Amino acid sequence: MPDNESIGCYPGNPPEKKSRTDTVLIFLFSAVTVASSLLLSLIISAAAFTRYIIGGDLYGFEEWVRLLAFWLYFMGGAYGAYNDTHVSADVVDSYMKDGFFKRLVIVLRNLITTGISILFTWYGYEFFMFGFMGPLGTGIAIPKTTIWQIPLWTSYLAVFLGLIFMTYYFAMRLLRNLRVLIKGGVS
Repeated sequence: MPDNESIGCYPGNPPEKKSRTDTVLIFLFSAVTVASSLLLSLIISAAAFTRYIIGGDLYGFEEWVRLLAFWLYFMGGAYGAYNDTHVSADVVDSYMKDGFFKRLVIVLRNLITTGISILFTWYGYEFFMFGFMGPLGTGIAIPKTTIWQIPLWTSYLAVFLGLIFMTYYFAMRLLRNLRVLIKGGVS
């Protein structure tokens, strides 16, 4: 990628070369988000049909909705981190002229994003381990949903994995922008 192009993983400006790992991960993120979206639509439609047309109740559907929503949000977040389409505070540098100071601001923004993502990944790990090991940390009394008895760690795993992949892609973007800052060029 020439130095005079923006560094990032924007859809119009992909990384130099997509690795096999990235290809597999992006496929998995896409598959999980599409499957979760379809299942969420189906479950919510079935619940609405059951409640308002038939007059019954689809008991316990909220537990499945919550589980699928966690997977949808956090795998979608990882996909957004790869594509650099996540919510970010890039308004300031969009009004700046190209040059060293703009590249420095971009690196600082990426550094803060990566640092916060690392912190939340640690919290995600603690969250997952709480669900996996239980409140006492012994594997006894593992938290489960009320009706279907789904272990809560299945939802917490989505949070932890999503945050790991977000941190990975934020760190890769930080390194690419740091390289541009050192080499020079236009950001």
